[in-house]
Amino acid sequence: MRIITVGDNCMDVYQASGKAYPGGNPVNVAVYLTEMGAKTAYLGWVGTDIYGEIMIQAIQDKGVDTSRILKKDGKTAVTYVEMVENDRRLGEYDEGVMAQFFLTAEEIDFAGHYQLVHSGIWGHADPYFPLFKEKGLITSFDFSDQLQDDRIQTLTPYVDYPFFSYTQDDDYIRQLLVEVKQRGAQIAVATLGENGSLAYDGEQFFPHGVGKVNVVDTMGAGDSFIAGFLYGRLKGLSVEDCLELGTNTAGKTIGYFGAW
Repeated sequence: MRIITVGDNCMDVYQASGKAYPGGNPVNVAVYLTEMGAKTAYLGWVGTDIYGEIMIQAIQDKGVDTSRILKKDGKTAVTYVEMVENDRRLGEYDEGVMAQFFLTAEEIDFAGHYQLVHSGIWGHADPYFPLFKEKGLITSFDFSDQLQDDRIQTLTPYVDYPFFSYTQDDDYIRQLLVEVKQRGAQIAVATLGENGSLAYDGEQFFPHGVGKVNVVDTMGAGDSFIAGFLYGRLKGLSVEDCLELGTNTAGKTIGYFGAW
């Protein structure tokens, strides 16, 4: 199982403690998949500051291939995090050098040697998804909670596994999943926070609940769910089993501070 993730990384800086943890959707997904046994690589940019060094070393220590991380003059992306009880609230986001991120033809070719490519809505990698599909890659993309973004219409024909963040199982999210599936997705998935998750495969909906867990910090829960679901799909598991695996992976993540 070979997976490459592309796009944003950031240091999550907790304002109350001042502690900083490596993160960013593609980075997190790569780390979680590596922990599950997949061979992964991450392709992105960091700055020439200390956070860039910390990011590369942390990802490398987790077993992710970091050979395609580039250092660019400037700052590594930072997200400032405030904890409200056990829930994290994301504050100011400074993209740093990632604001200018792009892929070269050689990097696209490198990605083509993998089985699946994943990115997210903040990663500046969406223009390359038609090329990934041309190379025969399975594609995954996290649209987060940006449910009005134009890319939900323009990008989803090139995404096999689109993921969305929402709050509940209702007519709105079900219709969105149906429309996305009709544009070409294999399975459209929404995470619903404390209300579990929901998937649609073109024939039926698959609602899935959450178990009882001790919530310490919800940072990275959605990303770990994505990793679990994708791992299950590449293993040939059923939709229900993939939702269960994603839920269990997320349940572990919210039991400690930081994404991983």
